[in-house]
Amino acid sequence: MKKKSVLQKISLVAGIISELLCVLCLVMLVIKAQELGMEDVISASYMASAFFFFTTGFVLIIIAKANVPSFSFDTHSDNKDH
Repeated sequence: MKKKSVLQKISLVAGIISELLCVLCLVMLVIKAQELGMEDVISASYMASAFFFFTTGFVLIIIAKANVPSFSFDTHSDNKDH
C-alpha cells in the first residue's frame, strides 16, 4: 500500500468533519421538526444541509481512500530503454 499524500489526509479529516456536521444537522432537524413541523423552511434547510454534508463527506472519504499514482518527475523507472 502506497503512503497517502498530505492532501488525501486532509480530505479524510474534512470528510469525517462533514459527516459529523451531517449528524448534527439531522439532530437539529428532529428538534426543529417537533417544534415547527416538517413544512417549515428551517426544517427544509436542515434537510438540504444534511444531504449536502453527507454527500460531500462521502466523496471526500472516497478520495482519501483512493490509490492515486505518483505524478512526480524525479522518480526513475527501471526500464532499460532509458
